[in-house]
Amino acid sequence: MVEAAAVPLQVPFRWLLGPGPSNVHPRVLQAMGAPPLGYLDPHWIAIMDHLARMLRALFRTRNPLTIAMPGTGTLGMETGIANLVEEGDVVVVGANGFFGERMAEIARRYGAVVAPVVGEWGKPLDPEAVEREMRKHPKVKVLAVVHAETSTGVLQPLEPLAALARRYESLFLVDAVTSLGGSPVEVDAWGIDCCFSASQKCLGCPPGLAPITVSPRGEEVIGKRSRPVRSFYVDLTLHHSYWGGQRLYHHTAPVNLLYALYEGLRLILEEGLEARWERHRRAARALWAGLEALGLRLLVPEPWRLPQLTTVLLPEGVDERGLRQALREEWGIEVGGGLGSLRGRVLRIGLMGMNASPSAVLTLLTALEALLPRLGFPVPAGAGVAAAARLLGAGA
Repeated sequence: MVEAAAVPLQVPFRWLLGPGPSNVHPRVLQAMGAPPLGYLDPHWIAIMDHLARMLRALFRTRNPLTIAMPGTGTLGMETGIANLVEEGDVVVVGANGFFGERMAEIARRYGAVVAPVVGEWGKPLDPEAVEREMRKHPKVKVLAVVHAETSTGVLQPLEPLAALARRYESLFLVDAVTSLGGSPVEVDAWGIDCCFSASQKCLGCPPGLAPITVSPRGEEVIGKRSRPVRSFYVDLTLHHSYWGGQRLYHHTAPVNLLYALYEGLRLILEEGLEARWERHRRAARALWAGLEALGLRLLVPEPWRLPQLTTVLLPEGVDERGLRQALREEWGIEVGGGLGSLRGRVLRIGLMGMNASPSAVLTLLTALEALLPRLGFPVPAGAGVAAAARLLGAGA
């Protein structure tokens, strides 16, 4: 028999200023404590219906198939691919970062013929390179791209790629895990056929849900599949029958996580999407000014820079792991390290949801001003905080 002591749960406070998750608003945490309901309780069904309406407002879409999948952003990615792609379909994938490469790998596992458009990490995809790849194939079923590449901090312009997808009669699949709720995502206006996200970034909720929306054109393709979706768990026809059709049982809904998402979406709509986007831009500009005032270089040129995630090139000789450890243990701040080819070379700083704030920016810059000289990179005392404060005071 295995024995275990009943040790009380103790969780320290952290400023979650990495690539996700982000800190959760107290109202969201309080909503999670509401009593669970059964997955077919009429009151629960009414909550689901309103949740779906708020998700449509967030995605800026009228798509009937707009739901929250029970899983993280990677499950959202797999859901989109699993439902739109059949074995042998050609999928052109923008691979200019870690998550574009992950999308390509998932498509391969579902039997797709993957045609990657390899781009430089830290730069957006070139539409001409994407079109050259699409021309090589008689029929491209799906063009898949990452809107906000969290491994590099690039915000990918989507409208030129959406136009290419229409021109070549392909479905347009977009990863908006880090952008939704923090930057404009216009599903209907831009012609996106499938867009997925995650609850733990700009939506300011705990991890565990993946909002997703599918256009009527995408629904039609799913309905005409030659065989059922391989994964029962991510089959959107089954999920849709629970969310908006006959209310047929598919899985036990993570009710308390969905309560959290409900309250998180209420907060977003109360603030207003445009105001929320501007708040993220303002906080990011202040952070960029502060980092550059300290003599640090940013990986991504400003025109392509993602407000929610800033990638900072570390000075020669500064130990990435040591700096992150000191930030966490001495200042209670979590930031991310590099992925793939950027491992050990960068910090990834996230300002998402309630963390896109002056207090988060100024706290982080104060910590860096204290720690960098100790790690061998002298910085002008107070310069970072002063530069950020000037922008914040001027309205950035």
